[in-house]
Amino acid sequence: MPSGEHHLILGGARSGKSRYAQQLAQAKGTPVTFIATARAEDLEMAQRIEHHRQVRPAHWCTLEVPVDLTAALTQVPTDHCIIIDCLTLWLLNCMQTQRMDAVEALLQTLPTLSQSVFLVSNEIGMGVVPATALSRHFVDELGWLHQRIAAQVGRVTLMVAGIPVTVKEVK
Repeated sequence: MPSGEHHLILGGARSGKSRYAQQLAQAKGTPVTFIATARAEDLEMAQRIEHHRQVRPAHWCTLEVPVDLTAALTQVPTDHCIIIDCLTLWLLNCMQTQRMDAVEALLQTLPTLSQSVFLVSNEIGMGVVPATALSRHFVDELGWLHQRIAAQVGRVTLMVAGIPVTVKEVK
């Protein structure tokens, strides 16, 4: 049975999700492994990635893992806490590479982890229904992923304007 806290942190763009996850991880007082899922496929994304690198503590271990989270998670030392940032881009990578098996693997692996895990993701399903079938499919897949992870973890937080709003907290 996992001894660590597993926490899903959701929110919109620039809601403070990553900063909040980093604050929680630092407060643990343990080493941190940061798992980054973004791929720099254009200049703007490369700039976003670089910004995130600059605001992370340099002594944290960083793994860049666009798809195979399970392999990365099983390699993290048990005395580390883990930040996965972010599930939104990770799911997109899984869909683009036709590796949806990685989703099931993550869902099976997460409950076995003894480390505290902070999972960051965008809540994108609160707006209008997307115009294209591909966009609707992505919104659906991400919503289902969030529901399945939320059912497994002890805490879910929704970030709104930099303010954490507790959605679920199992004590």
